[in-house]
Amino acid sequence: MSINWYPGHMAKTRRLLADDIKHVDVVCEILDARLPVSSRNPDLDALVGSRRRLIVLNRADQAEPAATERWLAHYRAKGYIAIATDSRQGGFKGEFVSAVGQSCADLLAKNAAKGIKKRIRVMIVGIPNVGKSSFINRLLDRKPAIVADKPGVTRRNQWFSIGGEFDFMDTPGMLWPKIDDDQVGYKLAFVGTIRDEVLDLEDLACKLIQTLLAAAPKALEQRYGVDLTELFAEGGYVERPPEAGGFDGEFLYRALCALARARGFIRKGNEEDAERMARTLLDEFRAGKLGRITLDRV
Repeated sequence: MSINWYPGHMAKTRRLLADDIKHVDVVCEILDARLPVSSRNPDLDALVGSRRRLIVLNRADQAEPAATERWLAHYRAKGYIAIATDSRQGGFKGEFVSAVGQSCADLLAKNAAKGIKKRIRVMIVGIPNVGKSSFINRLLDRKPAIVADKPGVTRRNQWFSIGGEFDFMDTPGMLWPKIDDDQVGYKLAFVGTIRDEVLDLEDLACKLIQTLLAAAPKALEQRYGVDLTELFAEGGYVERPPEAGGFDGEFLYRALCALARARGFIRKGNEEDAERMARTLLDEFRAGKLGRITLDRV
């Protein structure tokens, strides 16, 4: 697999981020709770340096709750302030403001001791399509930021305030130039970080089926009413392999066709419409209709 979707505006974003980050006190990194590692930009550590860090696992409503708790414990053990949020429902404003205050408690105390009334500047960063704009809209209780279920929507830095002593900078989503790890690339494509237009959707859907059979084996059966037992037997699989990589491409494509038939996606000649099913499967996974699933494990 080769996914190197790195539009020109992302290179510009990186340059602006490197310059702007010099003038902020705290960096808040928004991650997808379904991908608490794969949705982290590996270039960010070098850009942030020693600045204070806060991690937000967003879209927690679509992730497995127990897995989210394990990831929060993992990041807190590494010294980060970490919280989980649901941008659909909101209600996390107080917890977020408290977490920001905790992340820069030393700076607030220092300013107070000197009698300085200086607002703390917080930069909000994240890769495309982790729900950053929705997150900010919930904080503001309105909709000033452009929101869409596709990557690369926010194109400029925007400052905003939610009261108190903090100012926040929203930044465009930024990927890294080359995704070397195929599994990371596929996971990012599953959640819509990489534009579908640059991908083979049937191949991507087959990879998603492979991943789900390992991470959430009952999800496909519960959503589509398809028992893949016969396909397992015909493919020579006595039982589900313990790891997703145990399935071959032919089996996965046949599974995709079985889902298409179950959905009634049939073309003339009684042929399964695998392309339509691929789009449906990806859309429904991204919308959380297959259940609460975490693809990265601690």
